[in-house]
Amino acid sequence: MTGEGPPEVGEYAVDVRDGRVGRVMGCVGPYVQLRPAGGGAEWDCPPEDIRRTGLAEALRDRVREINAEGRLR
Repeated sequence: MTGEGPPEVGEYAVDVRDGRVGRVMGCVGPYVQLRPAGGGAEWDCPPEDIRRTGLAEALRDRVREINAEGRLR
């Protein structure tokens, strides 16, 4: 993992293997589980392949998540 320790549950992180950004949902076995902004299926990522998001990435993906929530209502 790149950065100052692992991201906390609820924070956003980048899966450096493919660039996807997801919200940290927890850990199962040796993997960190990430969920895409706006919902969807979680995926597993080895902790060494995660990096914390920068402010711009986190804001962009949070806006996507809020927009997706608005479409569900």
